[in-house]
Amino acid sequence: AEVVVSPPFVFLPLVKTTLRPDFHVAAQNCWVKNGGAYTGEVSAEMLVNLDIPWVILGHSERRSLLKESNDFVGDKVAYALAKGLKVIACVGETLEQREAGSTMEVVAAQTKAIAERVTDWTNVVLAYEPVWAIGTGKVATPAQAQEVHSELRDWLQANTSPEIASTTRIIYGGNILLL
Repeated sequence: AEVVVSPPFVFLPLVKTTLRPDFHVAAQNCWVKNGGAYTGEVSAEMLVNLDIPWVILGHSERRSLLKESNDFVGDKVAYALAKGLKVIACVGETLEQREAGSTMEVVAAQTKAIAERVTDWTNVVLAYEPVWAIGTGKVATPAQAQEVHSELRDWLQANTSPEIASTTRIIYGGNILLL
């Protein structure tokens, strides 16, 4: 098992030097391309320079609040991988989408945008994080999470390759509060 901690950007160096050496650090986001005046954005190149090996992309808050589309997230995943980062790519549905029975349609569309841009999945982890379980006090049951994980693996088998389907890590996204 790998342990990856994802503090806000300004704390990445401090956390990296404080953690045990077998723990890894992930940025919570990075920009989609090199160069330009993208004020306030963190580039993949910056993360590489800081020796930060992981980045989380496609988090539901960025998708909903900042209107990051599936295609934009797919571009970010491909760029981060091209720069040598490992990616935790978040996928998940809203409560309305779950209640409408479209969970897998939504998750498949999010995953498809990544699959169209990525051929080597070695450094990609899919994090199923249902939007309806973020900050609401509701939690997906193990059965609900496992069902989506299984369907995601089936989707990968049908749309990428059996090898990618069997080797790609799929996790349940969420956070841990230390009190």
